[in-house]
Amino acid sequence: MEAGGEPMVRVQALAEAGLSHVPPQYIQPPPNRPQLNTPSSTSNHDTVPPVIDLSDFDPTRRDSVRESIGRACREWGAFHVTNHSVPAGLLDHVKTVGLTFFNHCPLPDKLKYSCDPSSFASQGYGSKMLLPDQNGIVLDWRDYFDHHTFPLSRRDPSRWPHFPPDYRDTMGRYADQMNALAQKLLGLISESLGLRSSCIEEAVGELHQNITVSYYPPCPQPDLTLGLQPHSDMGVITLLIQDHVGGLQLLKDNHWVTVHPLSEAILVILADQTEIFTNGKYKSAQHRAITKATQLRLSVATFHDPAKAVKISPASELVNESSPRYREVLYGDYVSSWYTKGPDGKGNINSLLLN
Repeated sequence: MEAGGEPMVRVQALAEAGLSHVPPQYIQPPPNRPQLNTPSSTSNHDTVPPVIDLSDFDPTRRDSVRESIGRACREWGAFHVTNHSVPAGLLDHVKTVGLTFFNHCPLPDKLKYSCDPSSFASQGYGSKMLLPDQNGIVLDWRDYFDHHTFPLSRRDPSRWPHFPPDYRDTMGRYADQMNALAQKLLGLISESLGLRSSCIEEAVGELHQNITVSYYPPCPQPDLTLGLQPHSDMGVITLLIQDHVGGLQLLKDNHWVTVHPLSEAILVILADQTEIFTNGKYKSAQHRAITKATQLRLSVATFHDPAKAVKISPASELVNESSPRYREVLYGDYVSSWYTKGPDGKGNINSLLLN
């Protein structure tokens, strides 16, 4: 139940009811609506995030990889990685167990894992990212399940789905693999800035990892809705996999570019604390998810954030008089502000600019 005793509305239930029109609370204002039938860079296959091969490399090739990562972080704030050491079978299976939970677990069983509706970023099965008292917020056409996975003291598999039977084991193994990959990537991103490989990790401290499985049901009016509204992620680095349907879009040069799924690749998305640490040299990626008229879609996002008590500020090596300067922020305050204001493109991080 939501606050006030109202039943939680599940987007999957709306879709399965066979509605011909979406309820008004899901209709985006005209400027935010996806231009699904307008030719633009969204259909341009030449405009795609870079693909970077992380297979074992000698010192010479490491320079090339760092250079490619630096260019991608400046120009896109995102890039695909291949040969990342996460087993392809595990990437497939984590999507399979997520889809099985949403498609085949009875709703009463799913509701046993419901998020706490009175607090933001709570673990469990949910449909609203923001708190219920935020009037005027347009809702996303999405259900999700959020898992707290690192540090291990936050991990409680008994609060994760029991169906299918290997769900909890699969999610735990996936969390471990993605945490190791995030640490490797943060090292390479630090090196691409000319810093020690441990610089970013030392600045953010022990990574707090959440894994969110997002389920986007078919939508009768995809031209009026969004699965996820435009935003940049609030933490350090996000690792995303999507199914074959696809629907993620990145904002590049003021155009929404569709990120087509690549088999066995993982999409790396820079988040706001990395933009702050790099003093704007690297940008967090603004992104959104569109909906489909006849196809459901699933994605799995693994977020890596600082602890709430950590303060993030630009690295001293990256501060000069001609560059942007971000004020120091307590991460817990940043999260509270983000959830209070709601997703607002990059409005949340831009409010930290000093000049």
